[in-house]
Amino acid sequence: MDRLLSMRVFQKVIDEGGFASAARALEMSPAVVTRLVADLEEHLGTRLLHRSTRKVSLSEAGEAYLARVRAILQDIDEADALANLHTQELAGELHLLSTPVLATYVLAPLLAGFRARYPKIVVHVQVESFDEPPVEAYDVTLFTADEAYDGTIVARKIASTRGILVATPQYLQRKGIPQHPNDLESHDCLELKGGIARHRRWHLRNEDHPEETLDLNLSPVLTSNHIETLISATLDGAGITPCTVELVAPFLATGELVRVLAPWVAGQLHLYAALPSRQYLPRRTRVFLDYLTEQTALMLAGANDVCGGLAR
Repeated sequence: MDRLLSMRVFQKVIDEGGFASAARALEMSPAVVTRLVADLEEHLGTRLLHRSTRKVSLSEAGEAYLARVRAILQDIDEADALANLHTQELAGELHLLSTPVLATYVLAPLLAGFRARYPKIVVHVQVESFDEPPVEAYDVTLFTADEAYDGTIVARKIASTRGILVATPQYLQRKGIPQHPNDLESHDCLELKGGIARHRRWHLRNEDHPEETLDLNLSPVLTSNHIETLISATLDGAGITPCTVELVAPFLATGELVRVLAPWVAGQLHLYAALPSRQYLPRRTRVFLDYLTEQTALMLAGANDVCGGLAR
């Protein structure tokens, strides 16, 4: 039995959610995948997986074993990478997990530039929503969190941004322009719900006088866990919504949206890159994090220039 291969196959079965999916990902037959896991269980003398017609799940022993297998395989991959450091050309696979909004507005726009700079790095992007990031299964996991976030995972802060309040000129002509945050009680307000960042969307702070803050108890007319839905509704004149500057900067530039209640801002968000471990970070991961930090800073600088120049 090739124990190393069996360990990789066992890990892939869990990551892919089943034997058939793992077989496709590994380009093996389902029978081979099943046999390798069975051989591993026979070697260990314990059942690692509970099997049913619809799914597989970890046994208690399998859960403990998987944690060690991930660490062992990562160490082996890192050893291979360290042995190849004499080559100047970066190569290999980079597995990224991102929330949908970050994948659309942050990750996708920089991938072409990253690939142009490092053409031998193959990038795999998984996009999904999550409450707690499954960092062990990916090289980098991208998510946002507010200033109250206190996670225990290994994560690097990439950038910080702030939320501003926006609406269409047509909505403001119809409903009036709020002069003070308390005026929002008589307006149609839209709100983002859910996600790892438990955003206090109506915790407002005066940028000109940071000590001046307000917590508003508003009743939004529309809530969604999908930011594109809220932006689209706002563009259709549904009301006022708080949104990060980089997402609405293009619409501020065209005049489709205008900022309201400047210099008040709706909280602060941080972009994090979570890592499975700080030890033996692959060079391809390091260069990606450096590139992400560089490009995100440029994007936020441009968005803030638009926001400051057109919305205040």
